[in-house]
Amino acid sequence: MYTDSNQEILSCRDCKVRHCAAAVLGVEELDLINTSRHETAFRKGDIIIHEGSPTSHIIYLKTGLVKEYVKGTQEKEQIIQIVKNYSYLGLSSLFGDKINHYSYAALEDITVCYIDISVFHQLIKQNGSFGYEILVSVARDNLNNFNRFMKQSQKKAYGRVADAILYFSKVIYESKEFVLPFTRQELADLIGISRESVTRVLTKFHEDGIVSLHDRHIRIDNLPMLQQISKNG
Repeated sequence: MYTDSNQEILSCRDCKVRHCAAAVLGVEELDLINTSRHETAFRKGDIIIHEGSPTSHIIYLKTGLVKEYVKGTQEKEQIIQIVKNYSYLGLSSLFGDKINHYSYAALEDITVCYIDISVFHQLIKQNGSFGYEILVSVARDNLNNFNRFMKQSQKKAYGRVADAILYFSKVIYESKEFVLPFTRQELADLIGISRESVTRVLTKFHEDGIVSLHDRHIRIDNLPMLQQISKNG
């Protein structure tokens, strides 16, 4: 972790990345956040939140990508989702038992703002539009993750890898060409198969002209075929 004070904005009023729920906050509410927030930068690979730690802050992801995950048996990772910028980390534990149930780690250099959880609660209570946007965000993530896991459980390796490529292309990068933000082992942890299976399927996709591969760089060359593999599982 590192903090670059030169990059820290003077006030939440001046923030240029107030998206999602923060976009509906008034001047006085932004000033309230500003009294308790702390902006911090993390390096790629840094742990932002540890599973099992007390919930003291909600974290706004200003820039970069983060993985949300849990540790299973024998400390094996299960990646729940990839979180893009302009999102809040730790919302799933906001109204729970005051314990973070997921870990979050930076997939690249990122910048976040820590917001005191008591201030966050206050904003939800006094600003219905803000509370509504937070509820929509939590519900959307839960539904997307549920649907992804349900579909994933019914598919074999080819369908799961195709789903993952489409997920990064459509949801994360909004492009047919991107650099995978983590290792093939982590990709395997995301879709629930072995690293060897991931490598075998990616190689087959490359040989069949469905995607082009160069290390972590992926380009979709035959989108209809990839979508068909995803559909058929």
